[in-house]
Amino acid sequence: MAAPGRYAYNSLMDDEPYDPLYLQGIEHFNVCDFFESHEVWEELWTEYRGPSRKFYQGLIQAAVALFHFGNGNIRGAKKLYVSTRGYLEPYRPFHRGLDLEKFLGQFEQCFAEVAAATEEFPQLEVNPELIPEIHLDPPRVFEDLT
Repeated sequence: MAAPGRYAYNSLMDDEPYDPLYLQGIEHFNVCDFFESHEVWEELWTEYRGPSRKFYQGLIQAAVALFHFGNGNIRGAKKLYVSTRGYLEPYRPFHRGLDLEKFLGQFEQCFAEVAAATEEFPQLEVNPELIPEIHLDPPRVFEDLT
């Protein structure tokens, strides 16, 4: 049973094949091409109407938050950091092959200085060692879609 205020999404659809756009977005994300991962996931999110819709929206927000952080837009990064957590936390601990406990923990470490910043325009740089990666369990399965 889900905790109060959380959705019981964790086991839904985790046995279904991963959407190719989901996987493509992960590939872009893991090489720090956050703009492109956002674009791919947005294409998926635009058409998708199932229970993972807000999960995909959270991934989009995470990619844009990292894009802003990398470009020095700390105010934008902070705003999207907060919204990312809001979208993804209801899907904890695990959804669509993603260990959200691990991912959100890494995301929090990456954004610790951003979250703590009190200046209006702080000068912060992302630490490349702290950028989270997405590794699915079960690992992606290649399927013949022809």
